[in-house]
Amino acid sequence: MASTGPPQSLKRSDTSLTREGDQLIITPLGAGNEVGRSCVYMSYKGKTILFDCGIHPAYLGMAALPYFDEIDPSTIDVLLVTHFHLDHATSLPYFLEKTTFKGRVFMTHATKAIYKLLLSDFVKVSKVSVEDMLYDEQDILRSMDKIEVIDFHQTLEVNGIRFWCYTAGHVLGAARFMVDIAGVRVLYTGDYSREEDRHLRAAEIPQFSPDICIIESTYGVQLHQPRNVREKRFTDVIHSTISQGGRVLIPAFALGRAQELLLILDEYWSNHLELHNIPIYYASPLAKRCMAVYQTYINSMNERIRNQFANSNPFDFKHISPLKSIENFNDVGPSVVMASPSGLQSGLSRQLFEMWCSDKKNACVIPGYVVEGTLAKTIINEPKEVTLMNGLTAPLNMQVHYISFLAHADFAQTSTFLKELMPPNIVLVHGEANEMGRLKQKLITQFVDRNTKIISPKNCQLVEMYFNSKKMEKTIGRLAEKTPEVGETVSGLLVKKAFTYQIMAPDDLHVFSQLSTANISQRITIAYSGAFGVLKHGLKQMFESVESLPDEESEGPAFRVHERLTVKYESEKHISLHWRSDPISDMVSNSVVALVLNISREIPKVVVESEEATKTEEENNKKTEKVIHALLVSLFGDVKFGENGKLVISVDGNVAHLDKQSGNVESENEGLKER
Repeated sequence: MASTGPPQSLKRSDTSLTREGDQLIITPLGAGNEVGRSCVYMSYKGKTILFDCGIHPAYLGMAALPYFDEIDPSTIDVLLVTHFHLDHATSLPYFLEKTTFKGRVFMTHATKAIYKLLLSDFVKVSKVSVEDMLYDEQDILRSMDKIEVIDFHQTLEVNGIRFWCYTAGHVLGAARFMVDIAGVRVLYTGDYSREEDRHLRAAEIPQFSPDICIIESTYGVQLHQPRNVREKRFTDVIHSTISQGGRVLIPAFALGRAQELLLILDEYWSNHLELHNIPIYYASPLAKRCMAVYQTYINSMNERIRNQFANSNPFDFKHISPLKSIENFNDVGPSVVMASPSGLQSGLSRQLFEMWCSDKKNACVIPGYVVEGTLAKTIINEPKEVTLMNGLTAPLNMQVHYISFLAHADFAQTSTFLKELMPPNIVLVHGEANEMGRLKQKLITQFVDRNTKIISPKNCQLVEMYFNSKKMEKTIGRLAEKTPEVGETVSGLLVKKAFTYQIMAPDDLHVFSQLSTANISQRITIAYSGAFGVLKHGLKQMFESVESLPDEESEGPAFRVHERLTVKYESEKHISLHWRSDPISDMVSNSVVALVLNISREIPKVVVESEEATKTEEENNKKTEKVIHALLVSLFGDVKFGENGKLVISVDGNVAHLDKQSGNVESENEGLKER
């Protein structure tokens, strides 16, 4: 069952629900009916997770952050970051350093390496006031110390939350996370692509269906052109513009699609001798360092790149030069410049755009998704003029071409993926309201016969689902070697870890858990001044096995009771009991202590001065019977003398008959008989 509700606080102190134990909550703190500031909150059975931690590229300062004030950051157990793009990872230093978050954060190795480079560049190129700065370089460095890495397909567990990740195909290091809490599985796709490109593998299909799939809806019901068609359009536009003496600006993220486009351009230039004198610039302060990271993680890319790398480095471009700043740029004649950021908000791409936008010979090729509110989104609609950073306006005469190379799933990929996975609950995020709405309606039509719940929540809107959690205990180790018969009792230790229950033999405890067994040896000294033989005789009336021990073994008079407890003679006034603690031995020791105390209270002090002073056996037997009766009364309460010298013991409606002479017990209740 799934439902949505109006925005309300997600702070733990506010929850007071009747079915709280089985309630799962999902709430977008960003990317709900929008593209930007991806951040999705999820809680189930007292465990809380945050997926992604980005900013909105169209806003500045605090306005760009997800709605962190809707949650208590200190209650987040795990934060999982899918990839390094600004709208998925850029608010992470703020969240780690400026809030009360004290959980753990994970991302892949490649994502962590690129995260530091990209965010350092973000801080440098952001044209905001000191008051609007979310964090500085030191905050980024401190956040690096808190980030832990995860390998693809590696399973980790934090505080009862199990999770692992699959390749997402979006950018280098991008991951899709599967989370398991108490048997309920949730797949968070982040941004993904099921199409292999020039350097990345396609996103993987999980081997089993999750209960919930939180999936991107960036392109809604749109269909991508085939990759070869897009590549031809891209190179044709560039070649045509260059031939007319124009300049080409390609605004793109410094990392991600930029590397894909550079591979295309370098190959095209190699095949066209007439272009060899036309420069291509990769305009980013991170250019060289970015390439070093990509060369480091060659093995994370597809087979085509790995095979090529065996002969030569595919990222050692022959026709592309780095460009650190506008001051280093000699703007003479035709050229191609790829510059960040992709939205043309600021930085090198904005500076070059303002220099070239008024010349109709020039062109701007926008190669990926553009976010609402950015200049890149504005110029796609080809307005007559644009507002410059200094507040003045300029005519927009350059040609604007939108050719998407951004590795997001289109409708064909999304619908095929969901058909293969068949999750019963689908939550749409990371899409503009109109595109997401169209996608939702088309998916509802597609899955009309499958009772699939499809939800598209807005920011801060709660999605509530309920799951009936079942407790299942699994036998492992030695206990699992033999299948028990129907009705057979399986005895072992029940070990609970988070939401899993396992039954194992005590000897297996250290193998299958971080616990270990220990033996407790107990010793108690009791004041007793009676005859040691009288005590032994009394114990023989209670227990079947009371055996004397050799003096050399026990270093003095001693006997073994029920093969579990040793009674030693310490002095004329004391005896001691020794046993290894367990439920039965502890019960035997309690019985012996009770008998000793009753003998000390009921029998007058016996001082053995000579053989003549020893009382008759008959007198001792009578007094022993009296002691035994008193002991049984203290243990069981209702004890009466029955026929033929038997004692009748009643406990909770169950009756046992004890033969004082033989020690035999008759009872229909096996538990009482054993006691």
